[in-house]
Amino acid sequence: MFKTIPIKQLLPGMFVQQVTKQSGNIKIKNQGWVKTQTGIDKLIKAGILEVEIDPDKTIIEQSKELNDAPIVSDTPKQRDPWHTTHSVEQEMGKAQKLYCEAKDLQSKAFTDIKAGKTIEVAPFKELASGFIDSVFRNQDALACITRMREKDSYLLEHSINVSVLISIFAKHLNFEKELIEELATGALLHDIGKIQIPDEILHKPGRLTEQEYKTIQNHALYSKQILEESGLKGITVDIAGFHHERLDGSGYPFGKRADEISQYVRMASIVDVYDALTAERVYKEGMEPIKAFKILKDGCPDSFDGELLTKFIQCIGIHPVGTLVKLSSQKVGLVTKSNPASPLKPQVKTFYHAKHARYTGVEDIDLAHSRTHDALESVVKPKDFNIDLVRFFKHSILP
Repeated sequence: MFKTIPIKQLLPGMFVQQVTKQSGNIKIKNQGWVKTQTGIDKLIKAGILEVEIDPDKTIIEQSKELNDAPIVSDTPKQRDPWHTTHSVEQEMGKAQKLYCEAKDLQSKAFTDIKAGKTIEVAPFKELASGFIDSVFRNQDALACITRMREKDSYLLEHSINVSVLISIFAKHLNFEKELIEELATGALLHDIGKIQIPDEILHKPGRLTEQEYKTIQNHALYSKQILEESGLKGITVDIAGFHHERLDGSGYPFGKRADEISQYVRMASIVDVYDALTAERVYKEGMEPIKAFKILKDGCPDSFDGELLTKFIQCIGIHPVGTLVKLSSQKVGLVTKSNPASPLKPQVKTFYHAKHARYTGVEDIDLAHSRTHDALESVVKPKDFNIDLVRFFKHSILP
């Protein structure tokens, strides 16, 4: 939804759709982000009186001014979203360290809130920046770690996973790193309000009563309030407060509808539900990713943005990194690298033989290689073969 504003209301980070009124003959590009206040001052001096902006594309709190940047920049240069600078093996140790730091930080934030303290925002922004750097080096490392779930750590791991996955998603949509940091920070903190929900409701294994459901719905409102009290604003707060809103107005806690829900919140709602569906919990098995995708697809266009969902599936793969699969040879292993050109032919690290019911030597198999005669047969669950997947991951994948 575009908005026309006087030039004096234009701020750094806003996305200019077009100039709608001017007294001079300055020639500027039709669309782009305004990078600096200096650039805005030049527009005012040149006679620009009014512009049309896209509020959904506003980048809040630019990290630094680019004084030598164009007055209005082009859409960011397209980059290859699959480009990596490190191998999975090189990145895995750094990714695991970041993930552990995230769990410690989440635990501290929950403790602080229970004690009535305001959470410290800076460490979360720093952690989000670390996630983004790791994702740009090689997204498969953190993506793999998000699949190694511990049943009794859902509250901590869910927000971390949503942050990692939305960073990967945003990278594939060619967002700038400053914007991705806002998304990642919002995702890290999007469920912080759950700490104010009574444990007997939050962790209830059975069906919630109508009153209990209304109580748990308040967590998004609490998250929004906690972040605002901590000095955060913009996209980060929107993700926390609105990630349960739905396009047809059926969501909560505000009942927002399509035009009121930004692209960023739409992304967060998709990632939030995907991770919740695939999570292992004490009282519920995690769903296979492909089944989770089907549920999300069934929710389009009423609840979710179908175009964004398609792009999300493309960027994490039909069989995401970290998925346990069985090959036609009966070898069982982890998907360790996606193959965007041929999604059904990822790279797999095998370590078990289903027919012989025994562990084997670890072998890396590229199903897309011309000399490979194996094929992906099915997705399997660790319990099907009594495999301790987290133990294998720690001993065979981590450095």
